[in-house]
Amino acid sequence: MDFSKVFLERRSVRAYDGRPIPGEIKDKIVAATLRAPTAGNLMLYTILDIEDQALKERLAVTCDDQPFIARAPWVLIFLADYARMMAFFEKSGVGDTCLREGKPFLSPQESDLLLACCDALIAAQTAVCAAESLGLGSCYIGDVMENWEIHRDLLCLPRYTFPITMLCFGYPTEQQIHRPQPARPPRELVVREKPLRLAVGRRADVLVYRPGLRELRPSKRRRKRRPVPVCPQIRGRLQRRNAQERRLHAEGLALNSRRR
Repeated sequence: MDFSKVFLERRSVRAYDGRPIPGEIKDKIVAATLRAPTAGNLMLYTILDIEDQALKERLAVTCDDQPFIARAPWVLIFLADYARMMAFFEKSGVGDTCLREGKPFLSPQESDLLLACCDALIAAQTAVCAAESLGLGSCYIGDVMENWEIHRDLLCLPRYTFPITMLCFGYPTEQQIHRPQPARPPRELVVREKPLRLAVGRRADVLVYRPGLRELRPSKRRRKRRPVPVCPQIRGRLQRRNAQERRLHAEGLALNSRRR
């Protein structure tokens, strides 16, 4: 495996050359994914392989109108899944045992959801690394989580499951292969040997810095705190998402109705 290619040169790929992904390549990626680290060997996640083109086109709309999702040769949705454990508890008679012994039967808590989310995201990143080593590009789609109410209905998700991320895979175009990597914050901002003592303002300056815009210079005077405004891009995205939810509310189950 080429370490630099897989880990240091990777970039998100949103344009694909149209080649289908062979079944044996998919099998290798899935096999690697299922060997990802998991808390207590519980594998608190489920992977949905989205093959229905109509569903992919719908996801392209519900995930912030990103058409490349519908053109991706392979789309996987990673669910944080505690429903499987709850089904196991029910099958094992845990509820009856709790009732017999006068103990409460606890439903999953926030910590269980976070643990399942960690499992699912570790599996997703393992799939990304495996795909990269086999010449495939990938792109994470966070909107599947942000619009989870819509996708819960669209994907007929049971209780105790949550769509934490979606991945699009495909062979990158030449333009995508040679596209420059986006800048990242410097190492000293992220990797710390001591507790965080960097001034909040200084940390914010580093985060908003982009090469070519301006150099970072520590402020020589203390500035008064001001409310942080919502940038136009985020405001526009929130407005689009609200419009989406209103538009999709009436038709969210239409695709499922046709598939039944």
